[in-house]
Amino acid sequence: MKTSRSKHYNSSRSSLPFEDGMTSVKFHNEIETRPERAVLVGLITPQQDERKTNEYLDELEFLAETAGAETVKRFTQRAGGPHSVTYLGTGKLKEIRQYIEDEEDAERDIDMVIFDDELSAKQLRNIEAELKVKILDRTSLILDIFAMRAQTANAKTQVELAQYRYMLPRLQRLWTHLERQGGGSGGGGGKGSVGLRGPGETQLEMDRRIILNRMSLLKQRLADIDRQKTTQRSNRGRMVRVALVGYTNVGKSTLMNLLSKSEVFAENKLFATLDTTVRKVIIDNLPFLLSDTVGFIRKLPHDLVDSFKSTLDEVREADLLVHVVDISHPDFEDQIKVVEKTLSDLGCSETPTMLLFNKLDAYRWVEKDADDLTPATKENISLDELMKTWMARMNGDCFFISATERTNIDELKTLLYNKVRELHVQKYPYNDFLFQHYDEE
Repeated sequence: MKTSRSKHYNSSRSSLPFEDGMTSVKFHNEIETRPERAVLVGLITPQQDERKTNEYLDELEFLAETAGAETVKRFTQRAGGPHSVTYLGTGKLKEIRQYIEDEEDAERDIDMVIFDDELSAKQLRNIEAELKVKILDRTSLILDIFAMRAQTANAKTQVELAQYRYMLPRLQRLWTHLERQGGGSGGGGGKGSVGLRGPGETQLEMDRRIILNRMSLLKQRLADIDRQKTTQRSNRGRMVRVALVGYTNVGKSTLMNLLSKSEVFAENKLFATLDTTVRKVIIDNLPFLLSDTVGFIRKLPHDLVDSFKSTLDEVREADLLVHVVDISHPDFEDQIKVVEKTLSDLGCSETPTMLLFNKLDAYRWVEKDADDLTPATKENISLDELMKTWMARMNGDCFFISATERTNIDELKTLLYNKVRELHVQKYPYNDFLFQHYDEE
């Protein structure tokens, strides 16, 4: 490999966290103003066909864009599954390496290669040795976005804990420059063992101990935050709790702003909201609490789910879940399954739930020609047909809106009023918390 690439690669490696927390991967070079250029890699397997792989890579590209990187190329390979040593076959790795070298010769450096699945420590080490650029996987990319989006002490603590959990089994790759020279028992039986016990092994033990101590401290902080949050929730009065849940970037925060007349941060990027926001909403004479939660995503890292359990307590304690869906997304049915699976993991599968299809204004479909006898696909279904299908499937527990265009918002408020009022009477039969009606006259 050429010296210029090695120099660039070594300068981009993440530093190891010590007392001040983990240094996350930075996608904006302080010297260069251009975004880092990324290559995406995915596998086509018997369990994941080419269409689904391309959809996953589309989402991965959106994640990279959210983090500040520019995607310039995609590579896919058909395989029975990921290779345990290099994830890809050696031939495909050489093809990627050749592309990186060609781009460098053309003075268009490739700064990173991002894999759509989580990589093991062995895979990371071997791929880095072969490609000589920064290697990320979907998990590390999501963690970096979370670190960038975290604003409150609660979110920052949870993200840092998730980063350490991800990093702990991968410590070895950060210390490959310190060879493990020691071997044997030290009594003369091991070749070259006397006086040559490797500093790398000692350094790994030190780093592991530092990280484990830091993780214990962070867990204690989260426990303290949990107690504070529990106290806050207990002081909110006897009101029904409604939680907005759904895939990331489906418009939950925009809807929250509409219903609560607040100014929750909303942006057309993934994970714009990390902290749960709770607002008191009054529809007609009925007050209730509405919470906006962090969005879910495919292949959501388990470390993040574990770390964000205190944030997701608002979902667990909700009396009604409003599952917001982006109906304009071509793969919205799979997104629904992802959210339902995550809610089931959180123990919320029995909570009353309604589906709220958002972004009606962005829905597009292609009408088939009258003489086209081929079977209809998802792209050929009209909005009216789709609405009737889901209304029948959900027995009326779904609704269709456009938050940006304010389509059907008044009807949604009426629907929410009826559902929340029913829950309120069931939960607080002796508490007439409803406001009294006053005629304008």
